[in-house]
Amino acid sequence: MKSNILENINNPTDLRQLDEAQLPQLAQELRDFIIGVVAVKEGHLGASLGVVELTIALHYVFDTPNDLLIWDVGHQAYGHKILTGRRENFHTNRQLNGISGFPKRSESIYDAFGVGHSSTSISAALGMAIASNLKGDFEKQHIAVIGDASIASGMAFEGLNHAGVTDANLLVILNDNAIGIDPSVGALKNYLTAVKEGKNPKKNNMIRSLNFDYSGPIDGHDIFAVIKELKRLKEVKGPKFLHIITTKGKGLQQAEDDQVKYHAPGKFDAATGEIHPKSDGNLPPKYQDVFGLTLLDLAKVNEKIIGITPAMPSGSSLKFMMDAFPKRAFDVGIAEQHAVTLSAGMATQGMVVFCNIYSTFLQRAYDQVIHDVALQNLPVIFCLDRAGLVGEDGATHHGVFDLAYLRCIPNIIIYSPLNEIALRNILYTAQLGLNHPIAIRYPRGRGQIVDWQSRQFGTYEKIEIGTANCLQNGMNIAVLSNGTIGNNVTLALAEIDYPENFAHYDFAFVKPLDENMLHFIFNTFNDIITIEDGAIKGGFGTTIVEFAAENKYSSNIVTLGIPDEFIEQGSVDELQQYCKIDVSSLSIMFSNY
Repeated sequence: MKSNILENINNPTDLRQLDEAQLPQLAQELRDFIIGVVAVKEGHLGASLGVVELTIALHYVFDTPNDLLIWDVGHQAYGHKILTGRRENFHTNRQLNGISGFPKRSESIYDAFGVGHSSTSISAALGMAIASNLKGDFEKQHIAVIGDASIASGMAFEGLNHAGVTDANLLVILNDNAIGIDPSVGALKNYLTAVKEGKNPKKNNMIRSLNFDYSGPIDGHDIFAVIKELKRLKEVKGPKFLHIITTKGKGLQQAEDDQVKYHAPGKFDAATGEIHPKSDGNLPPKYQDVFGLTLLDLAKVNEKIIGITPAMPSGSSLKFMMDAFPKRAFDVGIAEQHAVTLSAGMATQGMVVFCNIYSTFLQRAYDQVIHDVALQNLPVIFCLDRAGLVGEDGATHHGVFDLAYLRCIPNIIIYSPLNEIALRNILYTAQLGLNHPIAIRYPRGRGQIVDWQSRQFGTYEKIEIGTANCLQNGMNIAVLSNGTIGNNVTLALAEIDYPENFAHYDFAFVKPLDENMLHFIFNTFNDIITIEDGAIKGGFGTTIVEFAAENKYSSNIVTLGIPDEFIEQGSVDELQQYCKIDVSSLSIMFSNY
């Protein structure tokens, strides 16, 4: 019986003591270990399985952490974490107070750069390489591992463009598996496919044209070939580029066959690969599906409707429209800036453009929102999925800043639906024609109403822009909520002894505010509580405080939301409890008034 190699690897120094002939066995053990933990604890599976051999080879050949290794995005870094001292606590991955699902500088000296959003690795590694040259350290290696979906992003090309005119000791490794979360798209994907198939002559190699020493493509699962090439490149000075071919989900047949589903499959059987069925039963819909199905319904009637997403057709559920109307729905790849300005261009020509972007990723296109959309007052409809706390993906992915960074922009309308019916109706209202751009923010996860498509709710209703609604009358204290967190307020008020003391108002519009309603509230109540699932600093609560100051109201205002810190990973319930905006915390607070 073979001995277990992995259990004796506590850091890359241990790894480098192995004979090269032992590495295929280590690769199998590492795959099995990742599968065994993720099957039970959940997480990102396929990406890490695809780079097992590369991960081992990198730490075997290079002197990490002295040599600097950067993983783009970080979905594929589980093997890296396990080999760099985190095997024993890998079971805490993505859990409250556990290790992060992404590389994180404060977690390990082997995590040279914190990541979570795509296409940053080349620029970061180049910056490190130039700094090493300036310090006279010409032997240090700087390696960026980037996927074929991420390298198509503009920032990656900016890094390549700069690196090609430097003498930086930089190695860019392209992990080419033809898929990100969804299949890769675009002309660059087609180019890379041609290279892999030998249809593109070497003399036309675009990477060589950028002054990189290009090698490949090679089989990324042939660990001996990868090690041999890394050893050669280690001695080559200047910018280098290694093109490797891998299979996402390698080693688990189901993950290879269905790479989209097994990117993050949830819990599954480690032996068979079968995903454990979730008891969805008669549950409310996911907000992303409310968006996707409603947009499809509206697009059947309104031929001017266009759908655009940067690389998230499945995650955003734009795929419903892409399947039905492929000429009117576009996945533009990991290119948020392009997605926003493309939307603006279409809007100038009378198209009704729904630009669907995760809240955390719209941050990457902030200038385009201001300069290309809002400044020209173009009625682009931004649908911000995953707004608020998103859970286990942690600080890099929480959509908690959008209210603060959007509400300072002139011309823009900002709306957060209370539930799926409100989301459905604001999508309907927006496509009727607005004179301004609008941002519609809604959370990850499920809504409130199971039969949201029933006859009772089936007809669309136009929403009057800038109106708030009274959900509950009360005598002494006014609670003003924005978005789906208002449902926590409703549940909390139902638990206390004297709910009649509290009035509850749904301020779905942060901009424009319902000032008539606010004047009534401030003239009626001495105590006002605001609550949001966004950053308190600069968000909805700040808006209400500003209104009170401008109008010289002296009511006591308490603002609840996400505190002024980066919130780490954990379930949404756990993180809401940490921020004291969960039902239990709210009911205790209300009871103490």
